[in-house]
Amino acid sequence: MKNSHSASYAAAGVDVTAGYEAVQRIKPMVESTYIPGVMGTLGGFGGMFAPDMAGMKKPVLVSGTDGVGTKLRLAMLLNKHDTIGIDCVAMCVNDIICGGASPLFFLDYIACGRNDPARIAEIVAGIAEGCRQSECALVGGETAEHPGVMPDEDYDLAGFSVGIVDEENIIDGKRLSTGDVLIGLGSTGVHSNGFSLVRKVLDVEHTDLTSPMEELGGRSLGETLLAPTRIYVKAVKALLKAGVDIHAISHITGGGFYENVPRMMTDGLTARIDLKTFPKLPIFDLIQRKGNIPERDMYNTFNMGLGMILAIPAVQAERALSTLTDAGENAYQVGSVVSGSDGVELVK
Repeated sequence: MKNSHSASYAAAGVDVTAGYEAVQRIKPMVESTYIPGVMGTLGGFGGMFAPDMAGMKKPVLVSGTDGVGTKLRLAMLLNKHDTIGIDCVAMCVNDIICGGASPLFFLDYIACGRNDPARIAEIVAGIAEGCRQSECALVGGETAEHPGVMPDEDYDLAGFSVGIVDEENIIDGKRLSTGDVLIGLGSTGVHSNGFSLVRKVLDVEHTDLTSPMEELGGRSLGETLLAPTRIYVKAVKALLKAGVDIHAISHITGGGFYENVPRMMTDGLTARIDLKTFPKLPIFDLIQRKGNIPERDMYNTFNMGLGMILAIPAVQAERALSTLTDAGENAYQVGSVVSGSDGVELVK
């Protein structure tokens, strides 16, 4: 590519040589995520992956795609771009693992007003870290300059991941029954949802984001809001390896409890969640107080401290909690599956 350059294209706002520089910066990061099955290396027209399907009777591919939303604005305000990629990976792989599928590979798409190779490398560093945390490979991606469409310093980030599961091991809620126990996995904060409301309520454009705040445990507002989304892939895989029979999983994202928990329920069953069984993180108290937000709206927008909820047989609750603790998770027994048509019931 050393002979590839276009003064005319650069004059229009697209610097192809900056793109080549970015690729060279990120290549070691990308290769650090490679797992068995990756074919080729960065630079081809398509990422190739040969999955190991030995022992599977009927392999099923499970895919997920998502972005980071307006949380990106916090990264821009703080000029900190090395964790936002973890969020992008998390939003995809946490969805995939809900079906019992192990993520195989990930691809990203970065749109920017101007290609700054150093900043692109920061973003991809986070993506690579997210892939390592979820034990999947970063096999490709795309960076596109949009001069005249986006301001020079702006960018957007989206991703796509594919996982695999044997059909007989798909987690789909079909075996849910009354009496199943609900296990909640602690979140790291707001994760990557509801930031349009967060930015409005906390007026982040005109607020001190860097000074420590006592009500946030000595952390700054910016650090708290930018904390990357927790990736739960290893935790769920640890449960499955320990023989825990997971009946259903819900990733608590946009729409909070009221939208996401019913998605794992089947007709005639409701998840009854006791709000006293897990800690509500201080950031949510701050958001609710500053915005005078009704409690129901909070639970209909944010994860409130639980990023994932699993339903398992009651007799396996102790084993599940022990396994999750050993895996480094903050896990709580938060309720049970009962008869009902609401899908979710929150009790105090």
